[in-house]
Amino acid sequence: MRKLVMGCAVAGLIALSPTSEAGPTVLLGTLPMLRPVPKVEVGLASWYGIERQGMPTASGQLFDKDRLTAAHRKFPLGTRVRVTNLKNLKSTTLTVNDRGPGIPGRVIDLSWAAARQLGFLEAGLARVKIDVVSYPEGCDWRLAGTETPKVN
Repeated sequence: MRKLVMGCAVAGLIALSPTSEAGPTVLLGTLPMLRPVPKVEVGLASWYGIERQGMPTASGQLFDKDRLTAAHRKFPLGTRVRVTNLKNLKSTTLTVNDRGPGIPGRVIDLSWAAARQLGFLEAGLARVKIDVVSYPEGCDWRLAGTETPKVN
């Protein structure tokens, strides 16, 4: 029995040595599930402004209706997105710094300034296309365990 234990210990040391081609055994059950990184989402956008002015967002920043920011349910905070109004084809690039929208059927809430640039302040809602420009530095969303947003 002692020889068996010693033999296993030596084999383990050899397998883990830097000069060995054998690496440590990794159990597949311990690897995170890779999920596709969404690049485009289409759906209904709304905007919010004066009523939230100066209040903290999910990122900890204070909401400023005059900054180009947005609330999204699933994109990592700090994600940069280009939002295009599909009715007039106006677009703007902004940063996701909050969570929302809280109303089913909507995919993104924009700041007052972003809605103004996209030309739907009066309408209140617009069908938009969201293109991911970049994810925050150090964020590998495929490993974050977050569900992929659905395209509506």
